[in-house]
Amino acid sequence: MDITATDPLDRIIADRLTQALAPSHLTVSNDSAQHRGHMGDDGTGESHFSVDIVADAFAGQSRVARQRLVNHALADLLATRIHALAIRARAPGDA
Repeated sequence: MDITATDPLDRIIADRLTQALAPSHLTVSNDSAQHRGHMGDDGTGESHFSVDIVADAFAGQSRVARQRLVNHALADLLATRIHALAIRARAPGDA
């Protein structure tokens, strides 16, 4: 399926992470409703997200290095459209 800039941001995030990290598991949650009216809420309903991702690319990497890989894949979105991103990044076999 082709993803466009007008697709929901959670789908764009999932597509970017799939392309960059080939995860065996990926869940992207839009948490924006929980932050309505708070700082960083731009009114679009697409400002706060959580990512739970398992990928071979994270094997042997520190927590910070794993988060950097995710942030790198989403860099332009983090600069322009995502206010907050909670990341749970694991390698296969991690608890």
